[in-house]
Amino acid sequence: MLFNLVILVSLFLVGIAPVSCEVDHAFIYNGFQSQNLSLDGIAEFTPDGLLLLTDSETQDQGHAFYPNPIHFKNSTNGTVVSFSTTFVFAIRSDYGILSGHGLVFVIAPQRRIQGALAYHYLGLFNSTNNGDRSNRVVGVELDTIYSEEFGDINANHVGIDINGLRSVAVETAGYFDNTGLFHNLTLISGQPMQVWVDYDGSTKQINVTVAPLHVEKPVSPLLSLKTDLSPILDQTMYVGFSSSTGSVPTYHYILGWSFKTNGKAQELSQLPNLPRLGRKGTSRFVKIGLPLLSLVLLVVATSMVVYYVRRKKYEELLEDWEREYRPQRFMYKDLYTATKGFREKELLGAGGFGKVYKGVMPITNLEIAVKKISHESRQGMKEFVSEIVIIGRLQHRNVVPLLGYCRRKGELLLVYEYMSGGSLDKYLYNKPRFTLDWSQRFRVIRGVASGLFFLHEECDHVVVHRDIKASNVLLDGELNGRLGDFGLARLYSHGTDPQSTRVVGTLGYLAPEHTRTGRSTPSSDVFSFGAFLLEVACGRRPIEPRQDDDDLILVDWVFSCWNRGNILEAVDLNVGIDFVPGEVEMVLKLGLLCSHSKPSYRPTMRQVLLFLDGVVALPELSSLGISAAGLTFDHHGGFDDFVTSYSSSINAHSRSPSVTDSFLSGGR
Repeated sequence: MLFNLVILVSLFLVGIAPVSCEVDHAFIYNGFQSQNLSLDGIAEFTPDGLLLLTDSETQDQGHAFYPNPIHFKNSTNGTVVSFSTTFVFAIRSDYGILSGHGLVFVIAPQRRIQGALAYHYLGLFNSTNNGDRSNRVVGVELDTIYSEEFGDINANHVGIDINGLRSVAVETAGYFDNTGLFHNLTLISGQPMQVWVDYDGSTKQINVTVAPLHVEKPVSPLLSLKTDLSPILDQTMYVGFSSSTGSVPTYHYILGWSFKTNGKAQELSQLPNLPRLGRKGTSRFVKIGLPLLSLVLLVVATSMVVYYVRRKKYEELLEDWEREYRPQRFMYKDLYTATKGFREKELLGAGGFGKVYKGVMPITNLEIAVKKISHESRQGMKEFVSEIVIIGRLQHRNVVPLLGYCRRKGELLLVYEYMSGGSLDKYLYNKPRFTLDWSQRFRVIRGVASGLFFLHEECDHVVVHRDIKASNVLLDGELNGRLGDFGLARLYSHGTDPQSTRVVGTLGYLAPEHTRTGRSTPSSDVFSFGAFLLEVACGRRPIEPRQDDDDLILVDWVFSCWNRGNILEAVDLNVGIDFVPGEVEMVLKLGLLCSHSKPSYRPTMRQVLLFLDGVVALPELSSLGISAAGLTFDHHGGFDDFVTSYSSSINAHSRSPSVTDSFLSGGR
């Protein structure tokens, strides 16, 4: 009886004691024929049982998540339990070594990732929330694009990401064999590779290992990170993949996937095959080629005749010094084909420096914009092309990628990535069919400012754009502003003084000191940016001809509105009424400050960003001594309709302390 009583009491105590509700999760996909994942974006399953996150047709993002939430934390102490996952992936591009932006294994609070951007944001974050601790996201990225913005080490790396895309641990893709010898891997090779991600809940360490498929898991991981994931992950989270493409759409495949908490993920087997690389049909050629041999010989002979006839048509200039720029040089024949012979139907726009045509590159189908400019009057072509190539290597989300150049006879052709949104001026002038509201305009302004700050301060050289205006700001498919047209840009080393050049630019945007000395500086870019600010906010050009020959000078008109105590009178009516008056007023006043005739009174682009982001309040213009005299410029100084060009010598000018220095001492 006593024994039975003890048993009953024990059972009663067990019944009322806390019971852990944790469940170990495990799943495996040897191929994806069952199609029981949660997909969004352009992700899809192929008939062969592959998970295709992105394809080579679309510039977008794709997500695939296990449909059920995973319990990641121990309910008794709130710490993250051990977990293990392995998957096999492959990345393929139709453009050889050019690729999209890679893929990420991700642990996230929701299956649907809202507000994320494609391109270098990998479908996970955007410019606002990247790096935000509230994201509660952990990822392992397989990145095939170098993004200076995120501190990438190269265009072929593996990284551990926490709440943002600046990896907290990163290594070049590769693996260690059993002897400890390191072997490089090329993520964009198109070959299947396996990844293992293991987190030890007791030691708080993440290990990431990568190896070619069918190679046994290396003993030494590629990278390790000691970090406690407990403050980052919620009790339950979702696991899956995210991927994105940019200007080079790319196939991102997942062949198989296994996951387990509190244990080792099950090994994958019998995975589906990837599509064959290369072309088929050698035997077909043998069968049908021989009977047509005589025809082929005839075609070859005819082609040789045509080649010599057309050689002159596509003849280019190629000098010895250009051989080092071969990767950035395009063949004129390819550009001619891409733009359908530079026909008028492909014309995107024209200005004083040339015409811009839309094109689609043969074979790769890459969309481009080609600007044809005359260089017969230019001095120092070698130096000019060198600068163009250097600028072409810059990468920033608010700068239109300059892909390369081509020279032919009296023309220089600059090749840019095509921006589907077109130029900003078409949304401002000539009764546009689609107008931008204030929030869209402010985002464009903020983007251009960020791009200019990058060019002025964050590059290896100081890059002065020299032609900032609405028509040179292009919009991508998401209406993000990107600064383009670097045909007039100049660069020089940090800490040195720029040299005098011919005065070039667009009337209304030219800084007074630039027209006097011929020196292009970041401050002269700021002046142009000030005219751009007023242009976007007011929906007017810097100079508007009127019937009485008394041209409307935009900066003078905005100043007069401010002087009368009603600066918002200058705002473009097309922005509507849904805006924050204080923000619009700040932009207008900042436009006046940047337009000051004295360079020392203008802020730097670093300071401009502080104003736009609300980190520093813009002081009252009256306290800065802004007057009509300080904003007036000679708009009847003998300029032609578009370009001002003359030689001038350098005059030594001592720089007086900047007004903005006094209230922004120390910067950010």
